[in-house]
Amino acid sequence: MNGLIIFGILLTLMLTGMPVSIALGLTVLSFIFGFTDVPAQAVALKLFTGIENFEIMAVPFFILAGNFLTHGGVAKRMITFAASMVGHWYGGLGLAGVLACALFAAVSGSSPATVVAIGSILLPAMVKAGFPKSFGAGVITTSGALGILIPPSIVMVMYSVSTNTSLGALFMAGVVPGAVLAFLLGLTTWYRARKNNYPRLPKASWATRGKAFRESFWGLMLIVIVMGGIYAGLFTPTEAAAMSAVYAFVVAVFVYKDLRLSEVPRVLLASANMSAMLLYIITNAVLFSFVLTNEQIPQHLADWMVGMGLGPIAFLLVCNVLLLVAGNFMEPSSIVLIMAPILFPVAVKMGIDPVHFGIMMVVNMEVGMCHPPVGLNLYVASGITQMGITELTVAVWPWLLTMLGFLVAVTYWPPMTLWLPHILGMGR
Repeated sequence: MNGLIIFGILLTLMLTGMPVSIALGLTVLSFIFGFTDVPAQAVALKLFTGIENFEIMAVPFFILAGNFLTHGGVAKRMITFAASMVGHWYGGLGLAGVLACALFAAVSGSSPATVVAIGSILLPAMVKAGFPKSFGAGVITTSGALGILIPPSIVMVMYSVSTNTSLGALFMAGVVPGAVLAFLLGLTTWYRARKNNYPRLPKASWATRGKAFRESFWGLMLIVIVMGGIYAGLFTPTEAAAMSAVYAFVVAVFVYKDLRLSEVPRVLLASANMSAMLLYIITNAVLFSFVLTNEQIPQHLADWMVGMGLGPIAFLLVCNVLLLVAGNFMEPSSIVLIMAPILFPVAVKMGIDPVHFGIMMVVNMEVGMCHPPVGLNLYVASGITQMGITELTVAVWPWLLTMLGFLVAVTYWPPMTLWLPHILGMGR
């Protein structure tokens, strides 16, 4: 009954159009003061102690690094390098977009940032080269979703904070699925381009490829610094985030010189605004998780599901449906912070690996970012392409179906996710 009351209040507040963060906070306060004896001091204490988590510090640093890279010309050089490598195949610029999104995802941690950085440069070039605008929009909208699967990933940080799962293990677990999804999206792009005989670029010489690699080297090195540093044990994921922010600043301002020192305060302010928004959501989500735990709702849910004879296969199917439905109404960070504390204890009780479950949630978030009505990538791509949401929704369907097929594979084939962390001694 208490669970129904909590979710009834939350749903009612969200249906009024209230921001998710405020709806979470008001739900918690309404339930605590109306239905429990929890003192107000406990709420205030939880507000402050809830975000005293070392991993949370990674969020503003990765946001700052992504903003420096977005404004610092790194995306343009990555596109040039990607086009030199795969541009001569069918749908060359489209394939270059998939590869460039995968590379930029490995340094930014954000899907909307990846769509903006790659799409704003590549989409006009694709239209100019003779590609239909809908084809380019479909490629960039869905490939941009790699930003939260290929590490570093802000959504993985959220999951780690919500469930106390190793962030380093999550980052390593995202590498193979991220590479597989990038390949599948590229395969879909190639197939549609070949079927419709879309343009191809002239094959680049090895000298041209070498020049493109040298120009993009400093941006690509960030992948080595972050992932190599974590793997080698030189620093934690949070320290890697701080290193990436400093490195991105140096590369954008002093190496590529595409970002003037006078523009740095604007980048810092934009990063602070985005960080404050996410931290506010985290704070209220921590309170929400506290209420759920205090009322033992996840434990009761786990007992009920086990008592119903619901096995891991059926449970994962239910989770996918719930998360895909939630993706219709909320953005990824909010979904993870609300749903993870509820579903995670049930998953653990059923013997599902926490890292595997986390990657499955992230892939669900990717799908949610590419379909209406609240798909963030759709709205970002709409601003770049000047296409309506309905038109964009039709454009992304071939790649979205590929992502749904990939979601099934990730859900029911754990070795794809867990192989690399286990090899590195990060899994159980």
